[in-house]
Amino acid sequence: MPRKRAVSSTSNKAKKRLPSYLDFDHESYGWKANIDYREHPELYRIGLGEQGVLTCQPYKSEICPHWRFKTVAEATESSKKIYELFLNYLDKDDFVGADMARKYLQMGFTRSRRYANHASGTKYDQTTYDILPQEETHLTNEKAQSAEIFKQKWFEAKDNDVYKEKAAQHRSLYETKSRPNKKKD
Repeated sequence: MPRKRAVSSTSNKAKKRLPSYLDFDHESYGWKANIDYREHPELYRIGLGEQGVLTCQPYKSEICPHWRFKTVAEATESSKKIYELFLNYLDKDDFVGADMARKYLQMGFTRSRRYANHASGTKYDQTTYDILPQEETHLTNEKAQSAEIFKQKWFEAKDNDVYKEKAAQHRSLYETKSRPNKKKD
């Protein structure tokens, strides 16, 4: 006969996973708004996903004005322009700029998906932090189409061979010290 799992007397509910933005500390990840990352690429950390995208200057000022996803037409124009900036940064051997452009393309996808799923843009109930139900048209509405446009350009950027090579170089030059558990063969 299989054993039954013990249930906590305090709660039968599983622990909720709170939104990541609640406790995110930019400074502990190394991104600071007062640093010019073009002048100091050694201070830039690639991070996960879109981390640092709204902090790293001068790239935020160069890329963010082109970032639009409200309509399919805006998403198309925006993703093309940001991808063009991505390629220009690579041509100038500016990995940090290219990575930031890649992050804006990724953020175009994630924000469009957020609004496709939740028209208000709010994913969590602000009191309970429960995830709100998705819109009925979350797979076909205009924001879903915008998300697919950004996703295509984001994948083109992240799969670019020159970008991948530069990312590996950046990690080996500047980020190996932050990985103390990394084994050397």
